[in-house]
Amino acid sequence: MASFAKIGLNNKVIEVLSVHNNELKDANGVEQENIGIDFLTNLHGWAIWKQTSYNGNFRKNHAAIGYTYDEDRDAFIPKKPFNSWILNEETCLWDPPVVKPDDGQKYLWNEETQQWDLDERTYSWNEETQEWDLDE
Repeated sequence: MASFAKIGLNNKVIEVLSVHNNELKDANGVEQENIGIDFLTNLHGWAIWKQTSYNGNFRKNHAAIGYTYDEDRDAFIPKKPFNSWILNEETCLWDPPVVKPDDGQKYLWNEETQQWDLDERTYSWNEETQEWDLDE
């Protein structure tokens, strides 16, 4: 299966769809992105699509709703998590200004202090909702 991102205003990803690889093949059996785009345009009436890769073989990151497609970098970039974080030009992911400790503990970024705080929160399993609840 091939994945395609539907691109909206300001190059924001508004949907990601899968297309069978056979829909991308030309007369010689070679997959072509433009054939997939034509297929989706005819099917959905929307003309702006970009192919995306689950394993990052092209366009840096797999697209997701809310990501931005950057034409200059030919990459999908996630939303910036914090104002202080810096775009890594190689990965097109956001890096914190301070490296996260690698000591096996859980940390949360503190934007106010510009540092990593130890995450001491605990959770309990909720049988009714079948989800983890944050302990108060």
